[in-house]
Amino acid sequence: MDGIVGKKSGLVWAVHLSTLALVILWVVPTFGLLVSSFRTGDQIVGSGWWRSLSTQVQQLSPVRISGDEAEKDGVFVIEGQLFVAGTDVGAWGTSSREPEAFGPGASTDLGDGVTLTVGADGSFVLTSPTSMADLRMPRVFATASTPPEFTLKNYANVISSPLAGQSIGQAFLNTLTVAIPATIIPILVAAFAAYALAWMDFPGRALLVAFVVGLLVVPLQLALIPLLQFHNWIGIGKGYLGIWMAHTGFGLPLAIYLLRNYMVGLPRDIIENAKVDGATDFQIFTKIILPLSFPALASFAIFQFLWTWNDLLVALVFLGTGNDQQVLTGNIVNLMGSRGGDWEILSASAFVSIAVPLAVFFSMQRFLVRGLLAGSVK
Repeated sequence: MDGIVGKKSGLVWAVHLSTLALVILWVVPTFGLLVSSFRTGDQIVGSGWWRSLSTQVQQLSPVRISGDEAEKDGVFVIEGQLFVAGTDVGAWGTSSREPEAFGPGASTDLGDGVTLTVGADGSFVLTSPTSMADLRMPRVFATASTPPEFTLKNYANVISSPLAGQSIGQAFLNTLTVAIPATIIPILVAAFAAYALAWMDFPGRALLVAFVVGLLVVPLQLALIPLLQFHNWIGIGKGYLGIWMAHTGFGLPLAIYLLRNYMVGLPRDIIENAKVDGATDFQIFTKIILPLSFPALASFAIFQFLWTWNDLLVALVFLGTGNDQQVLTGNIVNLMGSRGGDWEILSASAFVSIAVPLAVFFSMQRFLVRGLLAGSVK
């Protein structure tokens, strides 16, 4: 039955369901982060992002009655506002055990003829037949209904806020300054090396290929301190040039391996015909190999850009932690430490940090599979 035309096997269904599960696990949190980045801090704390379009009912902080009393028609009265303007009180009470004992506009007897009335707008009226100068004022517990609220202020704050600890605008530019050259330089170097290892005959070529494959398993953490000492020895120290060279060195093994496997799979007849026509290796490389290798170049560019954009460790070691050098990942870590309660700031900052990688990935993802699978089959 498994060989019937048009009938999908159980393995195909398993692959489809697994892919769907992975897509959901990736898309749902990302969409939730996007929604949260447009909500206010109170809205984020009060409910999850999936309830962002519904009216929220939340418990307000208890407020103790205060104000100056005035005598009106033989009755002592204290009037005022318990909550900020625009608060829609749904229920209230004078005890933490019964915070929703009364509805808006209702009155309650507090004893000795003292009555308290709380309106739907948060206003209150406390009356007593005698002076309340020595009376211990009651506390009011209330729940309020707030409509859905969305704002662009979160992004304005994190991009160009005057507060240095809250803005990520400079860190965004620093990350671009690191990621773009650290993606282009390895591609340029690796493309030349891959062509040489794929199509040029010279002694030790197989040994070099094996050496490149071996470098793929070397953890970068092992080379951080020796490489930093080498940078200091040659005089480039900490700075953009140092981090560009570090990312280039860490990315070259994968780049050479990926591009070399792709170029080996290109038709040999094209290269041989070009050599017969008198083309040099440089002309073959620039006019034939590079255009045909664009899928592999694009797939590595995705990997390298995502790696350099999301990097924190290499940036801390080779760039520094100053405000004029800090990258996005380091800035967000600082936000989590110093402004951990401002979830609207964190969510907007996090989505800004993933917006550029998302745009790069979706614009070039059609080349990813072609570049990765090239050379795996004949």
